[in-house]
Amino acid sequence: MMLVQAQAYRQQYDFNAIYLLPVNLYGPKDNFSPNSSHVIPALIKKVADAKKEGKNFIEVWGTGKATREFLYVEDAAEGIILATEKYDKPEPVNLGSGMEISIKDLVELICRLMDFKGEIHWDTSKPDGQSRRMLDVNRAEKEFGFKAKTNFEDGLKKTIEWYGVEQGAGRL
Repeated sequence: MMLVQAQAYRQQYDFNAIYLLPVNLYGPKDNFSPNSSHVIPALIKKVADAKKEGKNFIEVWGTGKATREFLYVEDAAEGIILATEKYDKPEPVNLGSGMEISIKDLVELICRLMDFKGEIHWDTSKPDGQSRRMLDVNRAEKEFGFKAKTNFEDGLKKTIEWYGVEQGAGRL
């Protein structure tokens, strides 16, 4: 509805409304609550908790086959600023990194970055969710020069480090 309203205001009042669709965001100060967090902070918390409790495994929902695209929060902020300064068209624009990763590879990467040597137990009775989620981000680059700059592994390291400091654990 917001897209339709923005397009109507543009048409009727010449109001420069733009509509951005960011992919899954991650980064420092994310929501790490086990009841409402998204995949990256949930996995970081699971690994940190397993390490703290001396567990030799973590449990992850699904099969790990689903894929996702993620955008580091600072890159998202830059994309929003660029769009507000340079974009003046009615079409919606996807903001993303253009990089897709399977949940299995994501879990293994987080475990490696956090030096967790335990096992990964896949609870296949739980859903994978949408099988694939990746955006076409060409319009953002073409229209206002946005291209994500943060390497995915570097963004994860910053997020993990922030969480460790926030939890009083120092480096995780």
